[in-house]
Order: sequence, then structure tokens, then C-alpha cells
Amino acid sequence: MSEVLIGFFIALTIGLTGVGGGTITAPVLILFLGLPPEVAVGTALLFSFIAKVPAGAIYWARGLVEPRALGLLLLGGIPAVVAGSLLLNQLKSQKDLVLAVIGATIIIVALFNLLLTHRFSPRRFPPWAIVSLAGFIGLEVGFSSAGAGALGTLLLLNGTRLAAQKVVGTDIWFGLALSGIGGGLHAALGQTDGPLLLKLALGGLLGSVSGAFLAQRLSQRPFRIGLLLWLVFIGGNLIYRSIPNLVR
Repeated sequence: MSEVLIGFFIALTIGLTGVGGGTITAPVLILFLGLPPEVAVGTALLFSFIAKVPAGAIYWARGLVEPRALGLLLLGGIPAVVAGSLLLNQLKSQKDLVLAVIGATIIIVALFNLLLTHRFSPRRFPPWAIVSLAGFIGLEVGFSSAGAGALGTLLLLNGTRLAAQKVVGTDIWFGLALSGIGGGLHAALGQTDGPLLLKLALGGLLGSVSGAFLAQRLSQRPFRIGLLLWLVFIGGNLIYRSIPNLVR
């Protein structure tokens, strides 16, 4: 029952704040349920994939996905998410190093999310730059499950001239592809918890509906800022837990 509630509150938080599922889910599974980092990341990626499917279908049906921009993102992101997933698999025996990297990634992604309250002057990045930056995003998504939402949105907002709705729709599909491929690879490597995923998904379906309902009636900004500051604390906690063994 506790796992269903965790899925509910994660999805509720996503709906209220817009912060990506992978950024929240992996550290929660590590710190509160005691999952090994690689299993937490794999489970978080598949949970994020499930959570993104309904929204992705709606944005696609409404024509709010830019195929060319999505193609450039996937060109860099797909090989990199595979590399990131395989890298985590290779380093899973070095748990403290993995915890430190995931903690640092959570902090960086939270800070980038805070940057999204400001939109810089949009410019057109050349295609090679979008592919390269998408590769960086894919690498850290495969390794930590975090960042496709925040970093993908930041890249599209400031590297293209897409309208805001197309930025959201295109980035949802970018995250959908990365989480599906990365999560599937982690599952193939035995790095997911199937029963836990089902419980999280059950709670997530209820939470996403509740989050969408509340988001229309409450201001997102205070919830978003509070969550991001909490994520900085959680990321710091992961790093703190890894330090004693890393400095030996």
C-alpha cells in the first residue's frame, strides 16, 4: 500500500509542478524504499514512460510536436541513453560512486528547473549543437533517470524558436523515447522491480488525475520552488551518504 501512495504523490507532484518523473522517483526509491541505485533508476525510467504516454498522445494528436526538432534530439539522445544505461550497469558494484553521481545530477537538474522560470532570448542552435546537447541529456538520463524534462525544455526554449506549447509537446516525446528505451534496457539487464512498478503505476494514474485537477485551481510556482529546493536537499543527502566510503 505504501508503494501505491508513493506513486500517487509522485504523480500528484508532477502534475502540480511540472517537474519530471525521473528526477523525483529515483531518489525517493533509493532513500525511502532502499532500492539499489541501478534498480531505482530502471524502475523510475519505466514509471516515467508510463506517466508520459497519455500526455504524449494528446500533444501528438493536437499537432504540438515538431518532427524536425524531435528528430535532432533523438539522434543525439538515443545512443547516449543506451550508453548511460550500460555505464550504470558497469559501475553498479561501486554503489557509493553511483550514489554521488546521481545526487549531483539531481542537484544540477533541480537548479536547471529553477532556471526555467526565466526564458532567455531564443536563438537557433545549429543542428550539430542540438544533437550534441541532446546526447549529454541522454547520457545522464540513462545513468540517473533525471533531466529529460528540465534540460530538454531548456534546450528547446533557448536553442530553437518553437512556440511554448510545441516545446512542451516535443520535449514530452523526447522524454518518452529516452525513458522507454533506457527503461527497457535496464529491464533487460534485470535492473527493474516489476511488482513495485505496477504499484507505483496504479498510484500514479490516480495521482496524475488529481494533479491535473489541482493544477487548474492552484498556483504552480510555490509548489515548484518548494519541490526543487527539496530535491537539492535530497541530492545533497545522496552525496553525503556516499562520502564516508569514497574518501577511504
